[in-house]
Amino acid sequence: MVRAPTYLFFAHVLGASAWSTFVVPHTAGTDDTPALLTALPTYSSNSTILFEKGVTYNILTPVKFPTLNNVEIRIEGNITYPTDIPTIQAIVGSSSFSGAWFAFTGGNNVTLRGSTDPKWGWVDGHGQAWWDAQQQINRPHGWAFSKISNGVIRDMKLWKPVAWNFATSGSSNIHAFNNKIIAVSATDVRGFSAGGSNMLFENNHVVNGDDCLTVGNGAKNIHFRNSYCEGGHGLSIGSLGKGGQVSDVQNVLIENVFMNNTLYAARFKSWTGGNGLARNITWKNIDFLDVPFPIYVTQNYWDQGIGPRPNSTSTNNTHIQDFIFQNFAGVIKEYDTNYVEGSCVTDPCWYFVPGATGKEVVILDLYPDTAVNVVAKNILATTRTKSPVTVMCNTTAISTDVGFKCWNGRFIPTRAGIQL
Repeated sequence: MVRAPTYLFFAHVLGASAWSTFVVPHTAGTDDTPALLTALPTYSSNSTILFEKGVTYNILTPVKFPTLNNVEIRIEGNITYPTDIPTIQAIVGSSSFSGAWFAFTGGNNVTLRGSTDPKWGWVDGHGQAWWDAQQQINRPHGWAFSKISNGVIRDMKLWKPVAWNFATSGSSNIHAFNNKIIAVSATDVRGFSAGGSNMLFENNHVVNGDDCLTVGNGAKNIHFRNSYCEGGHGLSIGSLGKGGQVSDVQNVLIENVFMNNTLYAARFKSWTGGNGLARNITWKNIDFLDVPFPIYVTQNYWDQGIGPRPNSTSTNNTHIQDFIFQNFAGVIKEYDTNYVEGSCVTDPCWYFVPGATGKEVVILDLYPDTAVNVVAKNILATTRTKSPVTVMCNTTAISTDVGFKCWNGRFIPTRAGIQL
């Protein structure tokens, strides 16, 4: 059973040092980043860095924060990215680029705080121009909240970001809540990327075109709850094991989430030939509307743009253990073989599943002897046309009770799949 992790969050401690506030200066028509960068060494501890309300700041070049200690970055004004795509691509492609437009490099007790004012506190990435131009090269990721201990991300509002948004790689004891990500596109724009330990994500609203949540290699004790996801690729573990990587993901609880018109609801993905273990993962109390693949588990993730589906001839695949899908309810979005969505760049599309009918509530694409205790419980699904709901499952890959009859056919719950 997955238990919600215990989190340790600390308030700012003044100690013997006085608390300072730096109001970021703004000059119309120019880049406000240099003035901010000049001040950061002075305000890297026991400080508030304030983007003040009523001002739209031009952050036209990347911001790399030094190590911070007891610092709050408060965004009460608006922030705008540059709009010239070639200029941004040149910056991102340079050797000095840190990986994100706003890069945190470490620290303790750090808060990134937006505004609850509906008109202010927005970060505008101008992503629409990138999507219209179908520009996939050198897109800037948004906020790399990396190597932070005891951090908070709250009340942030991102408007049409260009690429991935919040990443927490290498961080611990993180609480992210009441954030909004409005991408309104079917392009590769991720919501939250959890890559550290002891993290709580709650009450977040994500409208995007990629994973609402991605839990990556090294993640432990991740809790995502009470949130809304629309238009993206679901609540995902992985991808893991690319290039033979040894992966380790443990203790993830995802619960009380509404999935609206997403490609997947719950998803696990690992690459053929990968190594390692993902265990103790639970998706619970998931409601979904117009979702083609409500529950999808594959150990055969690959790049369709490079070649055909590989065949595993070795035993070194990422193993999975104690995967629970519990209390799912909703409507499957039926599709035919020509179904596509905005992220398709190959034919067949990257998410094509041979033999799928468009009515599957669960697809388990597993390799033999790599999965232990994978169970779907209390699954209630229908289709718009009221066609019978189906599943895809291979008994040669998993022999234990998965909560339904393991075959390619109609969804028939078993004893393990009915929780009284």
